[in-house]
Amino acid sequence: QVQLQESGPGLVKPSQTLSLTCTVSGGSITTNYYYWSWIRQPPGKGLEWIGYIAYSGSTYYSPSLKSRTSISRDTSKNQFTLQLSSVTPEDTAVYYCARRDSNPELPYDYWGQGTQVTVAA
Repeated sequence: QVQLQESGPGLVKPSQTLSLTCTVSGGSITTNYYYWSWIRQPPGKGLEWIGYIAYSGSTYYSPSLKSRTSISRDTSKNQFTLQLSSVTPEDTAVYYCARRDSNPELPYDYWGQGTQVTVAA
């Protein structure tokens, strides 16, 4: 059973960098052919995909967030990390990490419980 757990600060000041870590257990983040994503849900809105880091280490980001996003990994800890720079209150959301197969038609099969991040002074 794969489990994902998000961790990081719940409050970030505007213009700072949001940093969240997803710790994975029950499976390796380097196992073919899985993609490890960050997804968020602002209050009262739908889910927004932020980006992923693949089993190979390659990354891909949402075009709307690409200039501010970086996803990296630490394979020794089986973790991957989201960094979102220059945050504004519009980045306030519940942030999730999730896994999906290489087939984009398949849904995400494992999710973290989500972590609330509020951007405020």
